[in-house]
Amino acid sequence: MENLEKDFTCKVVEKIKFELKKVIVEQDELIEYSLISLFSGGHVLLEGFPGVAKTLMVRALAKTLCVDFKRIQFTPDLMPADVTGTKVFNMQTREFELKKGPIFTNFILADEINRTPPKTQAGLLEAMAESTVSIDGEMFTLSAPFMIFATQNPLEYEGTYSLPEALVDRFMMKLIVDYPSTKAEKEILRRHNEGFSSIDLNKCNLQTVCSSDDILKCKNEIQKVKVDEALMEYIVNIVFETRNNPIIEIGSSPRGTIALLQSSKACAAISGRDYVIPEDIKKMAIPTLRHRIILKPELELEGIMPKEVLIDILSKVKVPR
Repeated sequence: MENLEKDFTCKVVEKIKFELKKVIVEQDELIEYSLISLFSGGHVLLEGFPGVAKTLMVRALAKTLCVDFKRIQFTPDLMPADVTGTKVFNMQTREFELKKGPIFTNFILADEINRTPPKTQAGLLEAMAESTVSIDGEMFTLSAPFMIFATQNPLEYEGTYSLPEALVDRFMMKLIVDYPSTKAEKEILRRHNEGFSSIDLNKCNLQTVCSSDDILKCKNEIQKVKVDEALMEYIVNIVFETRNNPIIEIGSSPRGTIALLQSSKACAAISGRDYVIPEDIKKMAIPTLRHRIILKPELELEGIMPKEVLIDILSKVKVPR
């Protein structure tokens, strides 16, 4: 990768971050990991309490990238056809016509995805894995870029359903969106006091700084990032440990191994390098693997979190030099 091309990827990321910070306060890690997932062709699961700017971040990102954006509010009575669409019989033409669902867009915000039953959640599986939708036996290709941001409330909330493992595994990353710090919340209040409104982003002076072609160029350059054979083995060893750890009931799938590789390459690229280093892998291991491991029930009852277990695994797996 030439320096000019590396600079291009870095500059695109910096421009996007600059624009998003006009409306998002403090969530630097959330923004960076979302962009890494975007440039890696992945989807993101956002978990956090209501009102912590999950929806606002996705809306602002779509506006900054000038891509089509649709929001689906997941509810207990939502049906799969409400997401994917269906074929309707036209009495005038005497033919069935496709009525596209909201999934036919670039960015989907699947809001509160764990408030709808698994049957409806399954309507996203094909789109997330293959960027296609099958309706009445006919397959339709979705526009590129295509990315799903799904938000979910913590499972302790009333009226939530656990997401099926097959669906969770299709998210490249799971990001935890926490409450803002005292300093950040003061800044949020100051902005709202001066007239900021999250409802009308047109008044926030958000600029379009990246096109679909730019996203494709970044993806192509990230794909060229070099990964040493020893680092490939390091990634495999980390995932292997999740499958052989005595306190983990189910370890990461091979899809998790690929996600860790792709996100590490993107992490290197936005840092201005055309090669991956161990720190890239360590940085991306938790967001790409924490939703892919299931701890033994007794440990979950004790309050042990997947993040803690992954940190322990990373401390034990030998780092190549």
